Amino acid sequence: MSRYIRQITLPQVGDSGQQKLRYSSVLVVGAGGLGCAVLPYLAAAGIGKIGIIDGDKIEESNLHRQVLYSTDQLGFFKAKEAASAIAKNNPEVEVTVYEEYLTVKNAPQIFPEYDLIIDATDNLFIRYVIDDTCLACGKSFVYGSIHQFQGQVSVFNYKNGPRYRDIFPQENQSVPNCAEAGVLGTTVGMIGMLQANEAMKILLEIGEVLSGKLLIYDLLSNSQQVFEFGKAPEQKKPDLSISFEMVQLESLDIAESILLDVRELGEMPEVKFPQLIQVPLSVLEKESGKLEVDKEYLIFCQSGIRSRKAAELLSKKGFQNLKLIRGGAKDILQLTQNEKSIS
Repeated sequence: MSRYIRQITLPQVGDSGQQKLRYSSVLVVGAGGLGCAVLPYLAAAGIGKIGIIDGDKIEESNLHRQVLYSTDQLGFFKAKEAASAIAKNNPEVEVTVYEEYLTVKNAPQIFPEYDLIIDATDNLFIRYVIDDTCLACGKSFVYGSIHQFQGQVSVFNYKNGPRYRDIFPQENQSVPNCAEAGVLGTTVGMIGMLQANEAMKILLEIGEVLSGKLLIYDLLSNSQQVFEFGKAPEQKKPDLSISFEMVQLESLDIAESILLDVRELGEMPEVKFPQLIQVPLSVLEKESGKLEVDKEYLIFCQSGIRSRKAAELLSKKGFQNLKLIRGGAKDILQLTQNEKSIS
């Protein structure tokens, strides 16, 4: 046990606490900036089993904050490379890799395998999937999010405490991700370490957990605030039966697909494509009769929020062949431009 002697020395940990960590399991959703901060500390502390789920690949723009990766790993799956990195630090830890994105469909299959879930994603919709699945499976999750120089941390569904939807009830929030708003690597690292710290307290059953409390940390002013919140009025148990496949542009033959643009008319960038139909979300219910129910539609908007709502609306009207494009108009425009330059 010499590897862990410095934390075993703590009265709040001791041999019994180290055994708790050894027999604990944690799933980290996302192997980006937050995940790269969370994962090394969980592995180094001796968590027995760590799961990493992320379908994304390493890009050069990731490297300033996703410190587990290096230039020679560009194009490789983040989850696999992150697992390799933490295994070098602590080969005693069992690491399970899921080279896929979290979805409504796979979350209920994966979550029951773990004691605790850590939200290390910057995808707003996926946070609601995490929240709903944790409630259904009886799991707690550690939340973290970043906006420029500010970060938030909380713990949801802990010992029947408040959940994410209690403080953020609306799925139609428009929150820019790191690519849109910008971020310093140090901000991401700080918030990720706070998440890892909450996870350790939960697993060790020590200290005061951020359940029913939202910690907001501003790294520009070195200030922090803690807001308390409670449970919202009783809600129906989440329905996890409706799922929409979220696909990567690179995996599609878009020349054979019908793209459905649900942005408002005039939104930039303009995407031109032979089989593109534009029906703004604001009029989609009224105009849905103009779409063929048996066709497959690849739906996109700017960030993914409206495309999800469009898919839900069309699904209720009998459309079954619906897929959501991960990314948005800028990614589609870039792909089509690349294909033109290659041809």
